[in-house]
Amino acid sequence: MSGNGNDKTVDGEAGRAGSVAKRHEKLLASHMPRDFSISLDAYRRGGTDRFLDGAPSGGRRQPMKGFESTYVDIVDYIVRITHHIWEEKNIGYIYDTYSHDCRVWDDVGLQYGRDKIVADTVHTNNAFPDIRLVADEVIWAGDDKVGFHTSHRTMILGTNTGYSRFGPPTGKTVRLFCIANCVSRHNEIFLEHVLYDTGAMLVQMGLDPVLCAREAAAARPDGPIAPNFMASDPGRTKGQAKPAGMAMPKPSDGIEDFVRASFHTVWNRRNLSVLDRMYDPSIVSEGATGRVYEGVGQLKSFVLSMLAMFPNLSLTVDDVYWMGNAEEGYLASIRWSAVGAHRGHGPYGSPTGREVNLWGITQWQIQDDRVHKEWAIFNEFGALMQLLRQ
Repeated sequence: MSGNGNDKTVDGEAGRAGSVAKRHEKLLASHMPRDFSISLDAYRRGGTDRFLDGAPSGGRRQPMKGFESTYVDIVDYIVRITHHIWEEKNIGYIYDTYSHDCRVWDDVGLQYGRDKIVADTVHTNNAFPDIRLVADEVIWAGDDKVGFHTSHRTMILGTNTGYSRFGPPTGKTVRLFCIANCVSRHNEIFLEHVLYDTGAMLVQMGLDPVLCAREAAAARPDGPIAPNFMASDPGRTKGQAKPAGMAMPKPSDGIEDFVRASFHTVWNRRNLSVLDRMYDPSIVSEGATGRVYEGVGQLKSFVLSMLAMFPNLSLTVDDVYWMGNAEEGYLASIRWSAVGAHRGHGPYGSPTGREVNLWGITQWQIQDDRVHKEWAIFNEFGALMQLLRQ
């Protein structure tokens, strides 16, 4: 979402999108909210009943041309359509809030069209009839002209009392988080990147994620994962050249520069020492398959484990937007993609040599120029499917 036109951009990232997308991103760079007047915390102050069932008082808080009049701002829209669809079981409301040709990217690739979204929502509600999606955060940017971009983190709660694609009901209760990055205009979501913590869900259901991934991969005649033509190509090192170096600015000097330099320096330059400058010493990071990392040392161990399994891993930041300011802090949403060959040992088993496509969404809470809280989820179940295919 944010602009790319700076001199510090890593070689290769400049070619990650077409000219139309680049112009769009530059336009959106000036549409980041500079405070938290329209935010989930501000919205919650109206009380639970008003929060879920009715529009907050005072009328529209921002221009929303084409959106239903009941919604006062983009946070209100995202939270309440989710509540209506999932908890009130008004699944058909998807017909009114998603475009007919909506593209949704999940663990295993592209889900195309509104009817597929309806079918998948029915499936999940059937598997977990008491499902609840509790809003945990909404990071947003944009407006009703360029489109609203939202990064919606939810806690999913439910009991598996119905059949699912993983088998008969287990009766187990699950609790996992999900991040859905959507783009909407005129009351319709037309693009969504969504990641559920599928691994955590399966473990809590009493199932083996590895066996489930193997069965899921075998059931896909078109292969274990569809190539994401929306994502950029990671900036590969050309010839024998070393990965480009990037200066490490502070968040207060520019959020986008901080994000892109941090991800590139850690994952492409393999310089883990900068983690001590990026993160607060007491950082808590919630990751895929229910993992929680406390402190910088545990985060370093996680990064090392991934780089050990995928020694030639190359990562690109695909989308960045944020809200806030230096005084109040920032909330940032970062969507990224990576590719690497499985040539090292680790929790994914013995090396297979197969090239794996990874993609993820990371949310950062930044205060005093350091990341104090992180939520980072990636398509780990989809990665297992790629590795375990026959």
